[in-house]
Amino acid sequence: MPKASEIKRNAAISFEGATYIVRDIERSVPQGRAGGSLYRMRMYDVVSDRKLDHTFKDSDMVDLADLVRRPVIFSYVDGDDYVFMDEEDYTPYNLNRAAIADEVLFFNEETKGMQVLIVNEAPVALEMPTVVELEVIETDPSIKGASATSRNKPAVLSTGATIQVPEHISTGDRIRVNVEERKFSGRA
Repeated sequence: MPKASEIKRNAAISFEGATYIVRDIERSVPQGRAGGSLYRMRMYDVVSDRKLDHTFKDSDMVDLADLVRRPVIFSYVDGDDYVFMDEEDYTPYNLNRAAIADEVLFFNEETKGMQVLIVNEAPVALEMPTVVELEVIETDPSIKGASATSRNKPAVLSTGATIQVPEHISTGDRIRVNVEERKFSGRA
């Protein structure tokens, strides 16, 4: 059983008789306390999708739930559901747009390294690779002689996401994007 301080985003935990996926973690260090950080976790029930916010002390022990990760590729959109196909046995997994709202802007049919998280035989979340390659479809023209360390400009990617890129990047370039930080990571 890990401590609350060791829990990461998209972890599956058992809490109060239910299984939850941790979507967000905020760490705070209250003043005047002898040590001890607090971890406020926003969790969603895998069955009912009910939201729960709970604060754990850093030394609290947390039960991990049985979690299976399956490598997938994006297949198609069916209404509000995104359908992913297992790369090994071709099983389709449907994930609701609300469950993967943060990830939707950073994948397409070409994205490799994604994994569906399965709890109690039901897909509950999508785990993205750290860096993805996407194409810039719209940005201001590049400036001749612009260096990689100069100012940034907004760029619209092939998935619809808008991020800041260096001035030397132009429309049609393939770039690498750090998914966690939502930042430009380099040319592809």
